[in-house]
Amino acid sequence: MIRGAMYVFLAAFLFFNIAEHASVSCALTSELQRKIAEANEKGPYLGLIIPNSFELSPLLQNPGYTPYDTVIDFAGKRFRFGAIGDKPVILVMTGLSLINSGITTQLLLSFFAVEGVVHYGIAGNANPSLHIGDVTIPKQWAHLTLWSWQRHGLGPDDTLPLEDNGDYTRNLGFLKFADFTTNVSDDSSADNQLNNIWYQPEEIFPVDGVPEERQHAFWVPVDSNYYRIAEKLQGLKLESCVNSTTCLSSTPKMQFVKRGISQSIYVDNSAYRTFIYNKFEVSPVDMETASVALICLQQRIPFIAIRALSDLAGGGSAESNEADTFLSIAAANSVSTVIEFVKLLSSH
Repeated sequence: MIRGAMYVFLAAFLFFNIAEHASVSCALTSELQRKIAEANEKGPYLGLIIPNSFELSPLLQNPGYTPYDTVIDFAGKRFRFGAIGDKPVILVMTGLSLINSGITTQLLLSFFAVEGVVHYGIAGNANPSLHIGDVTIPKQWAHLTLWSWQRHGLGPDDTLPLEDNGDYTRNLGFLKFADFTTNVSDDSSADNQLNNIWYQPEEIFPVDGVPEERQHAFWVPVDSNYYRIAEKLQGLKLESCVNSTTCLSSTPKMQFVKRGISQSIYVDNSAYRTFIYNKFEVSPVDMETASVALICLQQRIPFIAIRALSDLAGGGSAESNEADTFLSIAAANSVSTVIEFVKLLSSH
């Protein structure tokens, strides 16, 4: 009861401060406060954060998921309550992009009694040794579209603007656009005015840190205990056919990989795919996970991400459209993996 009251107080404080100058419809009504308090009394929950409806629907239809009567709508989000095995869960869909996934994760953790987060969905694949349909569980995630874009004429030995102030760094390396220029002979060098982009870590402000005193994070690790439990899923049987006539050429497998990356970019480009794999050793490429990872890091909440590969991020043939063909297999495989992971987590 005390824990439930604490979450209601926090929810009311946050919502009324955020909505002070907004319309009345944004306010946290007494009815909504009551519903949140009642839901939190039945917690804590495992938060399941899901990018899109084609990844949410298979879970709602899976017999391993038991829905509760409680559904709470606010701030444009729908929070569904239920259970997987003996584990109470909250389901929430983010929508596309890092911004949407960040907003949704913060709302979930601010208003509800959440003990950990599992993020799942589909992803592109940058790793040439993996295949469509495989389910990847990386140890680390990074946001790859926070850049310092260097002016033309400057190079790797030149200090970036604000670098000495600690705002930007050259430690993580860069992408040189001229390296991808076509129709250049082997005995000549290429240049163009786009020059270099330098990859940057995120600024974070952990709940146990000093307010307004920034820290930095680039590679965000998943929870080590969650990862050890997930490794027990090795050998899990996964789907390989869309229907009786359309099947994958290889049987999908569970893949425990080094790294995944997120950016608000749909990658369908072979050159960029090769670059990010060679430079960062990444496998899944998506548009949401890094935001979830960074907010869980700031809030000190255990986190893991499960991403099934739906396409080759531009690595297929010019005629192929893997994502449209195999999206349903990838979504189904991500859901079946989540179901089994949560059951294992519950038993631990």
